[in-house]
Amino acid sequence: MHCPIYLYMFMYIHEGHLRERMAICSAKFRTKLSAEKPSGTFDRIMTTMISSFKPFPLLNKFQHNPMRIDVHKIWKNSSMKILDAIVDTMFKFEDQPYLENQGNFAPVEEIGDKILLNDVQGAFPCEFPEGTYVRIGPNPLFGGLKSAISGLGRSSHIWVEGEGMIHAIYFEKDNSDAICRIYYNNKHVQTETFKMESGKNKPCFIPTVEGDSAAVLSAYLLNMLRFGKVNKIISNTNVFEHSGRYYSIAESDMPQEIDLQTLDTLGEWDIGGTWNRPFTSHPKKAPGTGDLVFMGFDAVKPFLKLGIISADGMKLVHKVDVNYRRSSLTHDIGVTERYNVLLDFPLTVDINRLIRGGSLIRYNDQEYARIGVMPRYGDAESVQWFDVQPCSAFHIVNCFEDGNEVVMWACRALGSVIPGPDLGLNKFEYFSNGFKKLERNVDGEISQGLLFSRCYEWRMNLITGDVKEKSLTGTEYSMDFPMINENFTGIRNKFAYAQVVNTEASSASGMGKYGGLAKLYFEEKDEELLKIEYHAFPENTFCSGAAFVSRIKDCEEDDGWIVTYVHNEDTNVSQVYIIDAKKFSEKPVAVITIPSRVPYGFHGSFMRKGTA
Repeated sequence: MHCPIYLYMFMYIHEGHLRERMAICSAKFRTKLSAEKPSGTFDRIMTTMISSFKPFPLLNKFQHNPMRIDVHKIWKNSSMKILDAIVDTMFKFEDQPYLENQGNFAPVEEIGDKILLNDVQGAFPCEFPEGTYVRIGPNPLFGGLKSAISGLGRSSHIWVEGEGMIHAIYFEKDNSDAICRIYYNNKHVQTETFKMESGKNKPCFIPTVEGDSAAVLSAYLLNMLRFGKVNKIISNTNVFEHSGRYYSIAESDMPQEIDLQTLDTLGEWDIGGTWNRPFTSHPKKAPGTGDLVFMGFDAVKPFLKLGIISADGMKLVHKVDVNYRRSSLTHDIGVTERYNVLLDFPLTVDINRLIRGGSLIRYNDQEYARIGVMPRYGDAESVQWFDVQPCSAFHIVNCFEDGNEVVMWACRALGSVIPGPDLGLNKFEYFSNGFKKLERNVDGEISQGLLFSRCYEWRMNLITGDVKEKSLTGTEYSMDFPMINENFTGIRNKFAYAQVVNTEASSASGMGKYGGLAKLYFEEKDEELLKIEYHAFPENTFCSGAAFVSRIKDCEEDDGWIVTYVHNEDTNVSQVYIIDAKKFSEKPVAVITIPSRVPYGFHGSFMRKGTA
């Protein structure tokens, strides 16, 4: 990439650790930007950065003193101080404000240790298993999500960012079969970057996902120079178990191992040094073998790799580049008894688009969408691709084989909740209209409800290459965050559960609020659609992180409970509901009150004691 400012900057800085890091970073940018020549944008960025260098006396001292005394250590420390000073001079961090009706999206403090919960209403089920119910979500440091303002413009965090915090409910038994003690704890996932920022006691990473192109690119460069990473490790989306160990994850990074009893973070899981790229938020255990199937997408080639970890968690037994043509932001992966199911939908990450003045992440319904079916241990050539109608689908309900067909059920919308509106559009208006009920104008164009999500079916015929698509649920209720009895992952299931969007509350707040739950009956119809049973919460009460808990391993598929965190916005009280899945529309069989607020978050899981 032709950029004379780089040469000027290197000469200006003299020599040492900072120049070394700049050269490495510059090379990475060349790789990412391919054949693009954004010299104008980069000249502007680097000129602004250089102007911030000039006031620092430390630089002048080094420029006029040719002596070399313990070169590497001095330059390493000095260059970091210079870069920190540049950020402090160039960038002003501002809090993104919470609206009045967004209060329970705000972060909370860590409790530190387990606390005993005594406020339990209802008859707690004797058969409820001993274990831990965990839910994770974003809990940003220093009061909330940030925007950074500089002479290059503004860059901002988007709503899914924020350091991960785990909220855990512990169900314990003595010698009897009944639960006799219930505890609660919460704790941040203490990633490398969490420790770094909390140690400095101030925001350090500049937001890089949303904002003015030059501001985002300068943030990208400065974060890489200072920390060797573009973004923070947030680990805020899901908690999963494999081979008796527990991990938090967000698909931008690798999993963090968690001690479930203390919620301490034990370190990054790189599968014995064999995996060094992002890792999906929703890995799946293969039916029959228990091997863990996962993938990781990235902004640069190879855009997506698939991996399989042995059932004992000790070995990466398969790793393959699936040869994607673009960087699709892929949140989930499906499995059947013999196949892996891949999504390639038009929500993309594109650095070249950012350089041209567009957004880093964008959903474009004019681009292609396809679903891939590959043998469990296949390669890129073995994937059979099926072109489908453009859509956004973050969460798969389940996949299974039906004769010559592979069937996928997922929650599908006509627009993407990530990252939000295109540059220049009003963010609140975008989300407010998006969460409303799906409607079209007289020309057939969608007037609102782009984020309205329905359970949808794709049937892919492996012999003919045909695919059939249809909606399984109507336009009365939007639903997402699906869950099933995990013993049926990859095989045909009769039931699924989902969180139901309260469209009025979500539209008023511009944030997704889930005012109830739905039970889907896949083998029963209500006219042409699935039969659905609903569990409605009290007014102004919303849930997050719902999970299914089976009674015992070999019971009927829906013999169990739904557990979920709920929060009443009128009383500001957080609770856990336990709902009998066979008496789904009835009141919760037990309600546990938590003495501190639990913010809305993402996915929940139940970890049965003795899981292995």
